[in-house]
Amino acid sequence: MQKLLKYLLLFLLIPVGVEAQDKDEELLNWNASRKLNWADYKASPDPGSDAAASTTTYLGIEYNITPNNFSYKIQSRFSRTRSWGLHKTAYILSHEQGHFDIAEIFARKLHQKMSAYKFNSKTFRKDLKKIYEEITKEKEDMQNEYDKETRHSIHKGKQAEWLKNIEQMLEEYEPYKNY
Repeated sequence: MQKLLKYLLLFLLIPVGVEAQDKDEELLNWNASRKLNWADYKASPDPGSDAAASTTTYLGIEYNITPNNFSYKIQSRFSRTRSWGLHKTAYILSHEQGHFDIAEIFARKLHQKMSAYKFNSKTFRKDLKKIYEEITKEKEDMQNEYDKETRHSIHKGKQAEWLKNIEQMLEEYEPYKNY
């Protein structure tokens, strides 16, 4: 049972086509003191996209299940090889950092939900899957709303509002940052 859940984590954390030994070079953990820079963006720009840049993030969780309890480890990560920048300005980079910060907000929200979960040996698989899926759907919805309202950073007033709101949400969920 433990092995199955650990394999599930690897599936969630490592993008298709990335070998396990390369994951440390490929994935960058979110860190408040380490902001993204354009050197982190290793992918080639998508010629079919009209975006100035694209940031790929992952929200992963690893479970360790015992007969009567469980523990977990959450990771909020940025994919270097799936993220790209075409117009590499500080302004656009701040928009892209917003995407990574949103991923971190939801890592903290996931930790909040997981820490409140009361382990049930009969339903834990379904329960944990439901929690994870709800949080990742909320994360994707917020990522899409961020791009929609800011028009992918073009609307400067909305962009400034969003960055302020993202910062406030990071502070709001600060008690859950040690996941």
